[in-house]
Amino acid sequence: MTASDRALELLRIAALAADDKQAEDLVALDVTGPLPLTDVFLLATGRNERNVVAIASEIEDKLIEAGAKPLRREGRSEGRWVLIDFGDLVVHVFHEEDRSYYSLERLWKDCPAIALDLPAHDEQRA
Repeated sequence: MTASDRALELLRIAALAADDKQAEDLVALDVTGPLPLTDVFLLATGRNERNVVAIASEIEDKLIEAGAKPLRREGRSEGRWVLIDFGDLVVHVFHEEDRSYYSLERLWKDCPAIALDLPAHDEQRA
């Protein structure tokens, strides 16, 4: 099985929103094989708690504009690991320390990565 077209559409919107808020290390995984309840995980990293919350908020706002409804949210008040479940897509926005510690890529290493077509940026962002 592979991710649905709707999941891939939501992923694209979420990845662009995360990129707009300067998220780092964006990784998308097709988890349809091991998880029957969702298709895609999007992992993103923020530099600090404020950035984590800003990234998660932007993703949620853009996906709601696209007609998606968040089913569950966790971790926003701490700003260390924000999880937003949109059904077909589950977004994980981590503080860089928590991303390294939990290493979801290692946990889901058997799941294929999904290429993200994001705009190129200058070496240094303002």
